[in-house]
Amino acid sequence: MLMANQSRRAAAWCLVLTLLAISPALAEPRPPFVAAARAQIGKTLIYDPAYQRIAFPNGDVPEERGVCTDVVIRALRVAYGYDLQRELNADIRKKPSAYPRRWGLRGADTNIDHRRVPNQQAFFRRKGWELPVTQEPKDYRAGDLVTQMLPGTLPHIAIVSDRVSADGRPLVIHNIGAGAREEDTLFAFPITGHYRFVKL
Repeated sequence: MLMANQSRRAAAWCLVLTLLAISPALAEPRPPFVAAARAQIGKTLIYDPAYQRIAFPNGDVPEERGVCTDVVIRALRVAYGYDLQRELNADIRKKPSAYPRRWGLRGADTNIDHRRVPNQQAFFRRKGWELPVTQEPKDYRAGDLVTQMLPGTLPHIAIVSDRVSADGRPLVIHNIGAGAREEDTLFAFPITGHYRFVKL
């Protein structure tokens, strides 16, 4: 009986090791940034770009609503304790000329600056997080950020998932109009930027 149990345990371990050899990603922990983004699915249900006054620092619009940038803001905060609202506000005050002309606003605005895709792009570049844009799925790691241009020249941002499509394309986690979702849209729209978070 003891030998039979040992044989079953040995067979189980062989199966685990075989799976790990076939799929090395199974041996790697899920990036906390991706997990924090995925946790928003089912909670953020509405796409709402309305301007809102929010607290500072660590401000947020109500969890059930938001835009694509809010997925990134919330995931950075939960996964790494990184407050993009505070960090981007400090940088925009330090070097306002590095940021796009900001929609007629006078001075920095803690309610909205960090929630705009072009501002996030400028901030990520200034932090040295920018990577080449390619059409190769292998170049996009779980937790990377990609900016895209949607039809009608609407800028968008998404987080690369640790899951892939049947064809091997990394999925993305984003809010593109119906709340936070995980979808196969990495190459569905032109990619305008590719970034990898580095906490200094």
